[in-house]
Amino acid sequence: MALNDLIRDQPPVSRLAHPVSQRGLLALMCACVVLVVGMVAAINLAVPMLAASGMHPSASALVWIVDTYVIFFACLVIPGGAAGDRFGRKGVLLTGLGLFAVGALLSAVAPNIVLLLVGRAITGVGAAAVLPNTLAILLHAVRIERKGATIATWASMTGIGGVVGNVGGGAILSGGSWRWLFTAAVPIAVLLAALAARMVPVSERHDRRLDWLGTVLLVAASVALLLGIVQGPESGWGSPLVIAGFACAAALFALWTLVELKVEHPLLDPRLFRLPALRSASLGMTAVFFGMFALFYVNASFLQYAKGFGVFRTGLGIIPLTIPIILGARHVGRVTQRIGMNATVTLAFAFVGGGLLGLSTSGEHTAYLEYAAWLIVTGIGVTLALPTLSGAIAGALPPAQAGVGAGLQATTREFGSALGVAVIGTILTGRFAAALPGDIRAAHDPHTVAQALAAVPGRAPEVITAFVSGADLGLRVIGVSVLILGVLVLTESLLSRRGR
Repeated sequence: MALNDLIRDQPPVSRLAHPVSQRGLLALMCACVVLVVGMVAAINLAVPMLAASGMHPSASALVWIVDTYVIFFACLVIPGGAAGDRFGRKGVLLTGLGLFAVGALLSAVAPNIVLLLVGRAITGVGAAAVLPNTLAILLHAVRIERKGATIATWASMTGIGGVVGNVGGGAILSGGSWRWLFTAAVPIAVLLAALAARMVPVSERHDRRLDWLGTVLLVAASVALLLGIVQGPESGWGSPLVIAGFACAAALFALWTLVELKVEHPLLDPRLFRLPALRSASLGMTAVFFGMFALFYVNASFLQYAKGFGVFRTGLGIIPLTIPIILGARHVGRVTQRIGMNATVTLAFAFVGGGLLGLSTSGEHTAYLEYAAWLIVTGIGVTLALPTLSGAIAGALPPAQAGVGAGLQATTREFGSALGVAVIGTILTGRFAAALPGDIRAAHDPHTVAQALAAVPGRAPEVITAFVSGADLGLRVIGVSVLILGVLVLTESLLSRRGR
């Protein structure tokens, strides 16, 4: 019902009414979504290459290479949506695509880890400007009877984008260098910007100030939280750095909440989460992406190290996950109407959590077909979750805040993705180091597979066994966490209905 209210209250189409033009615009906006979301997944395939590169990154540096893009994406996506509402969605979208291209180019030529992280950060800023404005542009441009289907298609692209990132990234990286991944992103972003300049309509603007203080506090708090999670295995959970990270995160999140409650135009008003539907759906979206991108992070290394797949075959190895998304996304609305939102969300979490637990039983000697079957199970859950939760978030906010609403959806996705990568990377590193034979640990103290293989190349089977042990434990922890979060989401929904 909330989604229907959103669709009904949207302003009429004013500058793009021809059906063919609408289909072309939808395809273009979906391509932009696939690009920025696909980059989150594609970089995971490059982790083994980066680990063995001349930069010699540590285990924590590898996680930061993945998560720097994601955390800037997550924290700035709401300001990106608000900037589109104020300055014009088309202009902000074009600026974002330009920044994405610049950041990717800097990453491609970076001579060291520091400049690579700077490039990843710039690319993340660009992605944050792109993603929320794609949905806001579509809601403004398409016919009213197509808005529901448009939201569902856009939401599905955020899932398909991860798979496209794996497959496309695998094809590019099969050339032999991780730098090619970033190089290839540059002309794609430039082409999409050129098409957007030609096809995207101009939408109305809202005179709403941007909350720069809230933005800075949110980025700082998120980085501090990830610092504590990521550095734990290498620095020690009781080290001053890790303790300071968690303490700063708690203080900064508290300060951010106080600022948002007092500022005239908050980045994200905490009072919005008094809406049970918004609170429940946001937690649900975070949990689904927490599980899905933790899987992407482990899957890339698991198939290359444990199964001996090449990077291109590894990219193809994730395809079973997308089969339910491609075939079933269009039918989720009818499923929800038939069995209800709570039942749909329950099934979604059961499939995602159960699929991850099933994947955790796939050791190095398990046939790929069994592994693929559990990917399909996980994909069914993702298919049920994305349109359902996306519609619930969109429907909980007024039409005038379409950009902020789209930004909130993207924040929950990307923040869940960043946490998923950080948590499973932390578990994987800790378990891998503990599972290595004692003489290897004592002599070399490796924290990555590349470090261990370089130190003791003749003992590769023992190193791979230790890695698989860490991957299995990580997937089990993530799977159980997703199931627990699913119970919380369902409980919140049931209690809110009883309260009403």
